[in-house]
Amino acid sequence: MKKTLLAILLTSTALFTVDSNAAQSPQPPQIQSQGYGPVIVWPKKFTPGTTDNYVSNEVVVKGLTINDVWPLLTHASEWPTYYKNSSDIIFHKQGETELHMGTRFKFTTFGFPVESEVTEFQPSVNGGPARIAWHGWVEGDAEHHLDVHHAWLLENLPGGRLRILTEESQIGVPAQQLHNTLPNPMLNAHQLWLTGLVKAAEQAKK
Repeated sequence: MKKTLLAILLTSTALFTVDSNAAQSPQPPQIQSQGYGPVIVWPKKFTPGTTDNYVSNEVVVKGLTINDVWPLLTHASEWPTYYKNSSDIIFHKQGETELHMGTRFKFTTFGFPVESEVTEFQPSVNGGPARIAWHGWVEGDAEHHLDVHHAWLLENLPGGRLRILTEESQIGVPAQQLHNTLPNPMLNAHQLWLTGLVKAAEQAKK
């Protein structure tokens, strides 16, 4: 009987010790994923933080999907209809009207005539993220030459939401001037681009 009683006491003590330790040990927080997994894929030359100017703009909206926005991005000739800082869209290949991998085109923004080539083109597959990016450059001497990488990422989120991320990294004296101007004109302009893109997509759904 004494041995049985002693065994019960020892077992109870051990359980109490385990429970006490469990209560005292901090538990790792439960991180609720917001779906913000994908990021921009950067060519090494344009890694943010190593260039002369870098901006990142993002919106999350409800009621739109990638399919609603993608055509407005890939049909570059539509840009001026919802983003006033773009004009003179010219495709180098006669008859082209839509961007795809390798497309060469030209447009004017901030008064710069930007030669461009699409270097990343990934439409959404089964609702997955979509990506498009182009390398752009402005010809000129050392004071006026500009080299940029502009990328877009579209991601469908739970709850009928859409994430639109656009980032640009720039090299050159004009980029330094933009970086040193507060607020950064490129940051403000890209926010206007996002706002116009969303409004255009919403209007097209009506």
